[in-house]
Amino acid sequence: MKKLLMCTALTVAATAGGAYAQDVSACLITKTDTNPFFVKMREGAEAKAAELGMTLKSYAGRVDGDHESQVAAIETCIADGAKGILITASDTSSIVTAVTQARDAGLVVIALDTPLEPIDAADATFATDNFLAGELIGKWAAAKLGAEAASAKIGMLDLAVSQPSVGVLRDQGFLQGFGIDLGDPNKWGDETDPRIIGNDVTAGNEEGGRKAMENLLAKDPMINVVYTINEPAAAGAYEALKAFGRENDVLIVSVDGGCPGVANVADGVIGATSQQYPLRMAALGVEAINNWAKDGTKPALTPGKDFYDTGVALVTDQAVEGVESIDTAAGTDLCWG
Repeated sequence: MKKLLMCTALTVAATAGGAYAQDVSACLITKTDTNPFFVKMREGAEAKAAELGMTLKSYAGRVDGDHESQVAAIETCIADGAKGILITASDTSSIVTAVTQARDAGLVVIALDTPLEPIDAADATFATDNFLAGELIGKWAAAKLGAEAASAKIGMLDLAVSQPSVGVLRDQGFLQGFGIDLGDPNKWGDETDPRIIGNDVTAGNEEGGRKAMENLLAKDPMINVVYTINEPAAAGAYEALKAFGRENDVLIVSVDGGCPGVANVADGVIGATSQQYPLRMAALGVEAINNWAKDGTKPALTPGKDFYDTGVALVTDQAVEGVESIDTAAGTDLCWG
């Protein structure tokens, strides 16, 4: 049975100069409503909807990977007469059928953070350059280790077995940044470099990160570099390492840039993280739906890319030569959650 696990609605009167927007409604569909990244995304969408005088309805699944709830939410948005949908897809390929139905019904569909597969299944994608985000932490980790990078033992803490595009891009970016030859760049786990001890999945949360780290330590207790899909997973990995007495001699890197994650960088739990900007993604997405409803204007893409790049910055207090970064003071000024 399909589940519609969370729906909140924000309805505001049209503002002066934007009277056309009073009948414009939009939907935001996120993977969960608890991850600080998606909380901030919702805040950005709500603020922009209020500014433009739009109606915004927000939906989320119970956990990352709850594909059925996202399909049910799309069906509800079509039935409700929404003009557009913003979505962070849990299953980036399986959701395409429902997205196609929405577009055929006249809705504009914009992927946020996580590109669909194929990417042009959505009208546009507003996202971090997730490959670059991974590449930055990979370059940083390799530079930090120096000559020891050649004999590193790497644990890869990914998102889900289904390998959504965001997880693949970050994973493969990290490996390339670290100097490891990729297999098929459209999936993870087929690399042959002996420095990779293994991959495990975390569901993007702390408990998943802890269990995945325990599994990889059972495989090789001497892992000394840990890539994590996001900062909640990194926090869980740290707790597992602490239980093994390894918290001080393992380099953890991550992606997100939330305030708790930046604080963990400052405290030495995470060595470096790539910061992304979910509030900006969502605000731009709502604005794009409003423009579509007004005159049929489709969102523009960043030149040279097949999506609109909303920016990324490496946050660390241990800067290395050749990798541009900001410190945790600057990261705190820009963080979310």
